[in-house]
Amino acid sequence: MRFIRKTHYKQDIQLFKHEGQVFWYGLLAAGLLAAPFLLSDFYLGELSLVFIYAIAGIGLMLLTGYTGLVSLGHAAFLAIGAYTHAYLLAQGWPFLLSATTATLVTALIGGIVGIPALRMTGIYLAVATLAFAIIVEQVLVHWESVTGGFRGMAVELPSIGALALDGSFNFYFLCLAVLVVSSWLALNLLRSPTGRAMTAIRDSEISAQSMGIHLAYTKTTAFAISAGFTGLAGSLLAHKIGYLAPDSFTLLTSIQLLLMVVVGGLGSLHGVIYGAIFIGFLPQGIAVLRDTLPSGIAQIPGLEPGIFGLILVLVLIYEPLGIYGRWLKIRSYFEAFPLYRKAMHKRQRSYLRTERLR
Repeated sequence: MRFIRKTHYKQDIQLFKHEGQVFWYGLLAAGLLAAPFLLSDFYLGELSLVFIYAIAGIGLMLLTGYTGLVSLGHAAFLAIGAYTHAYLLAQGWPFLLSATTATLVTALIGGIVGIPALRMTGIYLAVATLAFAIIVEQVLVHWESVTGGFRGMAVELPSIGALALDGSFNFYFLCLAVLVVSSWLALNLLRSPTGRAMTAIRDSEISAQSMGIHLAYTKTTAFAISAGFTGLAGSLLAHKIGYLAPDSFTLLTSIQLLLMVVVGGLGSLHGVIYGAIFIGFLPQGIAVLRDTLPSGIAQIPGLEPGIFGLILVLVLIYEPLGIYGRWLKIRSYFEAFPLYRKAMHKRQRSYLRTERLR
């Protein structure tokens, strides 16, 4: 059993709660740094894709998991970041300046999208963001002078000064560094007044407003920050796939991102990492599954989206807290043993009196 005694406010806001976390995170960092020297280029590429998904998942988690705003259009922000970055590189911009500009442009568009969505919640907001994704997809198809239309556009090889980042080895460390910085920024954001305001809106908008939180400003800021993280992931994804086309950013991509945060665990940045690992290696698992199924079933069109949807439904029914929630239950059992109660993590809902005013 572990007892954590907090004697100062700084202990409540520090990144590592106890020495055990320092040890395990240090061990994880050592493993990630040693991975390029032990794994083949294929697995390095898969891990780089997992890191990119995790960065995009951080953006969606800030919006859906911490602010309570559901989005089915984050593939559009991923596409905006990727196409903006690729276009600026083609114009001769340096890599860092191009990626930063793509992130800011995507964040600006996200803030603009958040303005008309202020009066929407739940399914209505999800449909509105889905409509935005469809609009962006049509823009990518018809704005041929910039995007190349159906032909798509090639992405130039990344480089920072004289350092080329086109190989799996260097690109792996680039994605890892961006993920670490993004996680650090997200953690500090959640401990700031803006992050606490986002969480308050998720729990109860009326209570948050009664405490002086500006709902419109906070929601718009959440949309902008979420889009910015996703746009940054899009700029890295452009180099990962090498060639951009409108069919690279479809509704299935948005569903994958949503599945990632739900399966990983809503309301937790740790869950984003677990979900990214799950989504990153799920296509390989589906490919293996196709080989074991009868030919009539394996050749069914739309099998992959169907499996994604089935997993999402099963997780929502049987494991609503996601993979990280299951890990918390296991950890709580050992930390509280022998005082652990079976119903400690029982799913429950606390209704506030203010919610009756809706």
